[in-house]
Amino acid sequence: MDQAEQSKPTFAEDKLHQPSRRFQRFQHYLGEFVYGGIDGSVTTFAVVAGAAGANLGSDVIIILGFANLLADGFSMSVGSYLSHKSELDNYHKHRRIEYWEVDNMQETEREEIRQIYRAKGFEGELLEQVVAVITADRDRWVDVMMKEELEMIRETRSPIAIGAVTYVSFLMIGVVPLSFYAWDYLYGNFPYPLFASAGLLTSIGFIVIGWLKSYVTQTSRLRGVLESLLLGALAAAVAYGVGALLENWIK
Repeated sequence: MDQAEQSKPTFAEDKLHQPSRRFQRFQHYLGEFVYGGIDGSVTTFAVVAGAAGANLGSDVIIILGFANLLADGFSMSVGSYLSHKSELDNYHKHRRIEYWEVDNMQETEREEIRQIYRAKGFEGELLEQVVAVITADRDRWVDVMMKEELEMIRETRSPIAIGAVTYVSFLMIGVVPLSFYAWDYLYGNFPYPLFASAGLLTSIGFIVIGWLKSYVTQTSRLRGVLESLLLGALAAAVAYGVGALLENWIK
């Protein structure tokens, strides 16, 4: 067996690498998952905190919380889908324009390629060789114009998948503050203070989201966790205070 055959991965080794490939595909949508999770946890816990500050019962908190969870999550996911869909449509529109210009204004477009690479330091015969290679292929020509002239890179992710990941994340993390209230409503006699328990469980959710956020932004894990916890605490404090204030005024 020669060295090339020895270095070739076996079927078993290839199977071992498949989970990492699936994780890499998930990483493409990790930003949307974090975005949806942060918004879901903050907004839902704010609803819970405001209702708790107003001394509302578990049934009212569940109604308000789940109505906000489903409606706001759907609205957010639709907004995310439409935003990325618009970016993709805009990219394809400009790409069609570039194809038309390449087909009908070749000398002008060729000169633009020359100027782009002259600005990068190419000159003389080497510059002309680069221009010739790029303009010899229509698709490559357009790809270069899209990236170098318009500074536009195609979004390879599906807008539908982006919206779906945002919604699923919003629901998964956003339901956490409501879980103990749902337990109390369904089974009764929850043995611990509801709002404090919900706050503790939500804090765990903030920690998870903060850690994932730091992974996306490549910043300190501790900083990401603390920022998420602080954001959730501030939102809850404002909502709780408003709820308590309005309850006193109404009464």
